[in-house]
Amino acid sequence: MNFAQEKQGASRFTGLGIVVLIHIVAIYALASGLARDIVKKVTGPIDVKVIEEKVKPPPPPEKVVPPPPDLKAPPPPFVPPPEFQVTAPAPPAPPIQSTQVAPPAVAEVRPAPAPAPVAAPAPKPAKVTAAMVCTKMGKPEMPSVNWSGEALYKAVATVKAGRVSSVEITSLRGGVDRKAQRALVQAIEATLRDTYECPGDHVFEQEFQFRIE
Repeated sequence: MNFAQEKQGASRFTGLGIVVLIHIVAIYALASGLARDIVKKVTGPIDVKVIEEKVKPPPPPEKVVPPPPDLKAPPPPFVPPPEFQVTAPAPPAPPIQSTQVAPPAVAEVRPAPAPAPVAAPAPKPAKVTAAMVCTKMGKPEMPSVNWSGEALYKAVATVKAGRVSSVEITSLRGGVDRKAQRALVQAIEATLRDTYECPGDHVFEQEFQFRIE
């Protein structure tokens, strides 16, 4: 038997025994709770801090520089060249021929007809008054209306068979109220119809003036 081989076998068994022993100690330590104490001592208290992130301010906006103005002069306007027109020479004038011109005919002058005589305007009919055609006349009675002033009326009466059949009265100067004017017109109509006698058929005019101060 070799002595070197025996020595190597003994050392191998010794290493195996040490490994087995370490495993036994670790198992026992875990079983007895030593591992928890060791973990607590190793970890220790944990301090947590919140670190704020620093936000950088946005960069300032870039300034937009307008482009420099174009200082170049504008091109000159386009002017088309003038057009040349070639005119043909005028044709030669025809030869002048002598012609005989007949003298103008003499127009017969006749005198203008005399203007027709203008008819003279018909004469206006003469103004016929009541004194010219009536044989009996009267004055209207003053109405019983309180009024004062001056009034002038013109009456145009139509006479048929000697009696006044219709009357038209126009106010020439009115200085009274409507009530007094209506009473005065009625008094004139009553006087012409009841009092006046004018033989025949006539149309006459007469003015009536009233004044109360």
